[in-house]
Amino acid sequence: MAVSDRGNIRRLFAALLTSTAVSLGVVYPSTVLAQGTPLSPEVADGAKMLLRANELVYNQDTERVTALGGVQMYYNRHRMVAQRVEYDQKTGRVMATGNIELVEPDGNRIYADSLDVTDDFSQGFVNSLRVETTDNTRLAAESAEQLSQDEMVLNNGVYTACLPCAQQPDKAPLWQVKAQRVIRDGKNHTIRLEHAQFELFGLPIGYLPFVTVPDETVERKSGFLFPRMTLTDKLGFGLTVPYYHVFSPSMDATISPTFYTRQGLLLAGEIRNRFESGEHRLRAAGIVQRDPGAFDNWTSDAHADQRAMIASKGRFEINPRWTFGWDVMVQSDNNFSKTYRLPGYSETPFTNDIYLTGIGQRNYFDLHNYYFNVQDQSYDRLPERQQAVVYPSLDYTYYAPESVAGGELKITTNFTNLSRREDDFYDWSGSKRFRGLEGSYTRFTTEAEWERTFTTDQGLLLTPILAARGDALRTTGSSAPSFDGYRYAGDFEGSGGNTRYMLTAGLEARYPLLLTTPNSSHVIEPIAQIFARPDEQMAGGLPNEDAQSFVFDATSLFDRDKFSGFDRIEGGTRANVGIRYTGSFDNGFGVRGLFGQSYHLAGLNSFASPDLVNVGADSGLETDVSDFVTMAAIDLPQGYSVQAHGRFDEKTLGLQRADASFHYNLPRVSGSLVYTNVQAQPEYGLAEKAEFLKSSSAVRINENWSVAGSATWDINKETVIRRGIGVTYADECTIFTVAYSDKPANTDPNDWTVTARLSFRTLGEIALGSDDSTE
Repeated sequence: MAVSDRGNIRRLFAALLTSTAVSLGVVYPSTVLAQGTPLSPEVADGAKMLLRANELVYNQDTERVTALGGVQMYYNRHRMVAQRVEYDQKTGRVMATGNIELVEPDGNRIYADSLDVTDDFSQGFVNSLRVETTDNTRLAAESAEQLSQDEMVLNNGVYTACLPCAQQPDKAPLWQVKAQRVIRDGKNHTIRLEHAQFELFGLPIGYLPFVTVPDETVERKSGFLFPRMTLTDKLGFGLTVPYYHVFSPSMDATISPTFYTRQGLLLAGEIRNRFESGEHRLRAAGIVQRDPGAFDNWTSDAHADQRAMIASKGRFEINPRWTFGWDVMVQSDNNFSKTYRLPGYSETPFTNDIYLTGIGQRNYFDLHNYYFNVQDQSYDRLPERQQAVVYPSLDYTYYAPESVAGGELKITTNFTNLSRREDDFYDWSGSKRFRGLEGSYTRFTTEAEWERTFTTDQGLLLTPILAARGDALRTTGSSAPSFDGYRYAGDFEGSGGNTRYMLTAGLEARYPLLLTTPNSSHVIEPIAQIFARPDEQMAGGLPNEDAQSFVFDATSLFDRDKFSGFDRIEGGTRANVGIRYTGSFDNGFGVRGLFGQSYHLAGLNSFASPDLVNVGADSGLETDVSDFVTMAAIDLPQGYSVQAHGRFDEKTLGLQRADASFHYNLPRVSGSLVYTNVQAQPEYGLAEKAEFLKSSSAVRINENWSVAGSATWDINKETVIRRGIGVTYADECTIFTVAYSDKPANTDPNDWTVTARLSFRTLGEIALGSDDSTE
């Protein structure tokens, strides 16, 4: 019998959709939640319903509409199937039975055996309910009862984010939460799990009388988070119970009290604000130590009873090109944040930074102000006072939008202004170095560089290079730096202002040769450069703040100026010569290599001119004929790669420096082995050979389990200076890690650390230690 009362059918189907949709998202204990399905489906304007069934009956006497046999309903992007659907117009009840399945527009699937609800869903009952969401979370209950429009009760509910076992679907998942009653409050948007029991591997491991969590419609909800734990030798066992609070859609906070068995209660908190153009975070922490004597008595940790810090971090996009931000911290002593591993503030040193950056299509602006918190165990904070306070450091790079004389014009500008409260000097095995002088130092540098490449008919590439640079400097440093009776022997300029310049005319020639065989191709490229310049002015007579680190190897062979910063300038006439090789084979092998040497031809050799830090000493460039530098690398298709850099004495071919690495990335095993060998550089401060070997590897035992470890050996001292090992289990719903690491005692007040993390997807995690503890 056909039925013409389409309004009744629409009403029937809307009730069914509403009854199933409200059961979604019953368990979401995490504080940040995905948007869920609304309590009732929104009906699109002009939406039409399609109903299919083997038989559709309308009994006018009993006023019942019945769809029988393979019932299929399509309405407003919802799809539902059932064996039987009946709507009683007199009582206003909807009854559906037989393998009910509803697929919602977002992909969630709801299953039930039977359903009996009023058409306005003010009351009703669902039997054998099961929900599968698109993010692979699952909820099941023996029955569900709708008590009112805003309140629904599920009886004997089970929740999990684990997929069922393919071989044994009835097997208990890795973890699940069982509750006798699950009450969903649609008015307050909360879900209350009563008599909740957490099961792991089918075994109960925890019980709570009740748990209240936000429902799926809430993005954030105030409440307690999962606890975290730490274990260190100086602090003892620590337990953190964070509390998360939402002030507004753009503002929230976390309070994280931690009790340490040896040191007492640490109070920490963070407030977060989001704005249209950026965000800001304010963090604070403090503790009154119960047992300062647990630390070594000569350290700042042992002398500090009341310890605290406050930090602020912000980042704002002024417009698509300009960004302004800061990351600053103030603490009561120099090692508080590191000792207690406050996330984001435990590194050594911590760099306080206020910055403004701008990026254009052809230019770049970068302005920073720095203050360095040297977090160590020094009680007198001397290392921190020896660090420079930078206000500011500006870098600006500009590329001309149009070619100039057929070539590219680049302008580089740097402005540095800093001060230091204490002289930073040391005597290491007879090498006297002044890394920084008490007082202030200001330098403004501008350099213009032009280059253009010409290609001859024979394939020779010729690149002329022209550069002009000018510096204006001012320093208030001592006229003759000295310590422990030693006086700097160089011609130091002392306090006052100075200017200097550098003009460069250079030419680079490259002649790439391509050789091919039936199964490989090879490129051999001889390279030669020559740069003519005047002598470096005031070489060694000015402070050297940003060009102290210097390594001569194959990567810097063809640099026009090999110094790492602006405070030193390479002068004199120099030639760089080398040959580069690249080979590729059809079987996937790749080979790369470079060999070369540098020659000082005329003028003053800047690397042979001592300065306050002896930056060029024992570098391999201090003689007219430099050491040989090499690089070789092999890439294998199986996932292996080998690379080595070497520097060899130009006369004896004795090894001066070697850096070698071996990397492998196989289906089950990955890792690296890095070897460093630096021969003694007495004038540079390295009295004896330094030789280190660092190994790191990870082994995937099976689909879920993996083991990782790392170690660093000091080969000369025959000791392991750092090591760590960790075990990880991971699947679609659970991650478990446990790790152990130790560090040299002079860099961390805690000699060893144990960390562990057990994370349940959609629920949260239980942590022992913190991410910063493994740094």
